[in-house]
Amino acid sequence: LQKVEDDLEMVLLTVQSKNKQVEEDLKREQQWHEEQEQVLDTLNGIEEQTKTQVGKLSQKRYFYTLHELEDELLKLKNYKEELLNALAEFLEKHFPFPGRNAKKKNSSEEPAVELISLQDIIEILVNKSVSTPYEPYVTINDSFWPPYIELLLRYGIALRHPEDPKRMRLEAFHM
Repeated sequence: LQKVEDDLEMVLLTVQSKNKQVEEDLKREQQWHEEQEQVLDTLNGIEEQTKTQVGKLSQKRYFYTLHELEDELLKLKNYKEELLNALAEFLEKHFPFPGRNAKKKNSSEEPAVELISLQDIIEILVNKSVSTPYEPYVTINDSFWPPYIELLLRYGIALRHPEDPKRMRLEAFHM
């Protein structure tokens, strides 16, 4: 019995020691938890302050950036108009409208089909490639003057459809 009592006292002391150690660990963990909650509260407060400051700054920056973008868009539109006008002048000067020459030569005969200018052909090709990029081919009809079609094909501005020679598309220069 004495031996059992000694063993039990030894177990009791061991359990009490472990218990003390667990209590100390618990206190440390609780203290660490409280510190983490304080850090979290501080960070939440900083986040709120930052959000309000960013909100005020972002509104100012938004209006400033919006104004900059509007100016840039206006400049781009003006530049686009200048380019289109320059292209139109170039095409008119170097590639005259085919219908005028035909009417001058054969004034008594009316042409069977109203021919369109090179600028109109290019415009049709561009509009088709922009509006339906998945199907950019245009059907070549009699109003397309054959020398203009050959010019576009020969210089790599346009490509024929691989299966249908009556269709062509604008070359994808951006790729």
